[in-house]
Amino acid sequence: MTTSTALPALTDIPQVLPGVIRIENADKDVAKEIIFDRTRSVYPHDQMFGEFCPINAYIAAPPREVYEYLSDTRSLEEWTYSLRGFVETDEPGLWESFDRVGGQTKCYCRTVANPDAMTVDYHCAWDQGKHLWMIYLMRVVDAQLVLNKPGSVVTWVNCKHPFYDENPYPETAPPQRPVWVGDGWDLFYAGHQMEMDNLKAICEYRADNGLPIKPDWMK
Repeated sequence: MTTSTALPALTDIPQVLPGVIRIENADKDVAKEIIFDRTRSVYPHDQMFGEFCPINAYIAAPPREVYEYLSDTRSLEEWTYSLRGFVETDEPGLWESFDRVGGQTKCYCRTVANPDAMTVDYHCAWDQGKHLWMIYLMRVVDAQLVLNKPGSVVTWVNCKHPFYDENPYPETAPPQRPVWVGDGWDLFYAGHQMEMDNLKAICEYRADNGLPIKPDWMK
């Protein structure tokens, strides 16, 4: 014989929290009205991409190989729009390149990867490599699990750090540079989607032609 007990969920909170909607305080009809009210045919750009920039793609290539490619910082030389000339600095794991969008702007990057979860996080910054505040969060998922077909699902999220609004280290910037990396935040979604399309095209070409996703020059 089994006995049932009340779940402890939220019992430490004596009052209903504003903004928390659960079936206990909003039945299905009420919840449906809320959901319909929040569903629109057109969304303001700031509402969609105010603090986060999420990008997703299906790539017809083996997930482990896509992960291994992404986890090598030098892959950014191929699939990003403007990061070029990667060299490893004297600090192990920290790479320096030029972001050609910023002219002679140096971009520093350290890749933090987890092979078990297949996550790849790029910790980056323009101009200086001491404070890597531009964090690009990526994950590779086996598409068989989530789409029931071979291949990879790649997610990529960028968070709007407050430094995007104002350069925190102006003394490290090259002289007379007309742009700052955060000036184009409103264009990040379209720009990153373009780069995700690059990643998809490169990986799928190599997979279709029997080539290693991670090319020999990276080994």
